[in-house]
Amino acid sequence: MARLAGVSQATVSLVLSDKAQGSAISDETRQRVLDAARSLGYVPDPAAQRLAAARNNLLGVFSFTATFPTDVQHSYYPFLVGVEREAAARGYDLVLFTGSSSGGAGATGPEALNRVRLADGCLFLGRHVPLAELKRMVADGFPVVHLGRREELEGPSWVGADYVSASSEVVGHLASLGHRRIVLVREDDDAPASTDRQQGFLEGLEAAGLAGGPQAVFRSADPQRDITPERLGRWLDEGVTAFVAEETDTGAAWRALRGAVYDAGLVCPDDLSLALLGSPPPDLDVGPHPTGFDIPRHELGAAAVRLLAALVSGEETEEPLVTCVFRPGVTTGRPPERS
Repeated sequence: MARLAGVSQATVSLVLSDKAQGSAISDETRQRVLDAARSLGYVPDPAAQRLAAARNNLLGVFSFTATFPTDVQHSYYPFLVGVEREAAARGYDLVLFTGSSSGGAGATGPEALNRVRLADGCLFLGRHVPLAELKRMVADGFPVVHLGRREELEGPSWVGADYVSASSEVVGHLASLGHRRIVLVREDDDAPASTDRQQGFLEGLEAAGLAGGPQAVFRSADPQRDITPERLGRWLDEGVTAFVAEETDTGAAWRALRGAVYDAGLVCPDDLSLALLGSPPPDLDVGPHPTGFDIPRHELGAAAVRLLAALVSGEETEEPLVTCVFRPGVTTGRPPERS
């Protein structure tokens, strides 16, 4: 190509890499190089361009779940839609790492996580993550963003939703309807999303002047086993008139609570009120739409990509908490009159 254009190889490189601007290369010389490139059918090699730039323009996505959440019924799927759209808009390609999937090599050990270094940076999803491994990556300077609050990670390395304010708003709605005894049903783990929802729930009770404490929160490692019609009946006899369940990727608390209400022959909201701190599991998104809030999953996915792209580029930035939208629903009403 240099011979055809009558210029040096260095000049060809400058023109084809778009670095001729501001140099001593004339418009005529630049045009000769471009004409020669077209006549030879030259197409830029993206691998070579990325190697020269010491970047791949690849963003990794790693999920700490049993299988990668590409099923549209999976609660993480909308996150991935937001991730893909924002990455495409910013000119990045995505690499989906499958080390944590069923049969994936290395599971969530160091070998699996080290593979994400093939990308310029990586986005991680999941409630339960190996924090020591992620913290080491951050300390090494590898761009890491976790989708969901992880304050253990130093610097702007996570994006999250404002579950505290949203959960408090749901409790305020129940209190405004006249409910004085409300119980939160949640899974027995310390995932930040669960902790934030509980904090917001208790803050909502305090703001409404209602009793909090241990009796207001029911934690269960197996909600399907522990939340029975009998357990529900005892709560009602104790004066509880409303129940709030957290949303998780399994939906265990909401499934168990809704199932117990149905098995007990109760009608919601005539006999009791139910609220969900999040959106119902896709396979249960039928029947009365529950009161609660919706998580802006698409926006969270996009925010995660924006932050990751900034870290890859060496920019100092952070993403604010994303606001969840209150959902009125039809599963709450005034508490029933007890005889």
